[in-house]
Amino acid sequence: MDLQLQGRVAIVTGGGMGIGKEVARFLSQEGCKVVICARRMSYLEEAAAEISAETGNEVLPLFCDTNEMEAVSAMVEQTRERFGRIDILVNGAAAPSGVVRNDIEHAGDDELLADLNTKVIGYFRCAKAVTPHMKAGGFGRIINIGGLTGRGSKVLSGMRNLAIAHMTKTLSDQLGPDGITVNLIHPGVVDTPHIQELYEREGLKQGKTPQQVEQGYIDATPIRRTLQPMEMGWLIGFLASPKAGAITGESIGIDGGLTRGIFI
Repeated sequence: MDLQLQGRVAIVTGGGMGIGKEVARFLSQEGCKVVICARRMSYLEEAAAEISAETGNEVLPLFCDTNEMEAVSAMVEQTRERFGRIDILVNGAAAPSGVVRNDIEHAGDDELLADLNTKVIGYFRCAKAVTPHMKAGGFGRIINIGGLTGRGSKVLSGMRNLAIAHMTKTLSDQLGPDGITVNLIHPGVVDTPHIQELYEREGLKQGKTPQQVEQGYIDATPIRRTLQPMEMGWLIGFLASPKAGAITGESIGIDGGLTRGIFI
């Protein structure tokens, strides 16, 4: 299926590694000009060179700390100056498992505020910065990356994903008349360097090996495997395309069936 993304300009925050990198790769494969941004330029430069060499399309690495509106505005302006337009924003810059200790007696205000500032307000800053450019073009796609903790109560950091779901729906209502859709995906257990760190931490707590922890997640997932980062890219690529114009304000789980609740 032709996703009609040839020539579109996409920004992927948190695009230097893991899910963000594979999202950028797929968008580039589909013909997008892609900007990847984060705080670690070494990761960004390596990812940009790798993806561009593979696809033949330009991938521009830009430093951006989404905790600062000035940095976000500068990154968006650099994108506009280079490519003349902005069509797609993928918000993925955040600490994968959050920074809040999962214990009300030990979790502090600073941790909560840092978590919300990066993943919730940071996403909002980026959406705010690109909106005028998308309105000018009469087309826009904003895809936020959340997490399954927004649909459960495992960790205190899960509150940020629920907040993003609310923001996603609110922005979709506001921006829909301008041809801009806004959606949220909730990835499940995805095979990234960060998930390996999670297995190690959980193993120490549970007295298990990382392999045993991983197998526990696999056994709890109906498709009996972990997910691959590119599978997030495929979904996001579709949501970013003109063919997904009727889908907006949605929170979509992509977890291999791991979530047990029924969401209607």
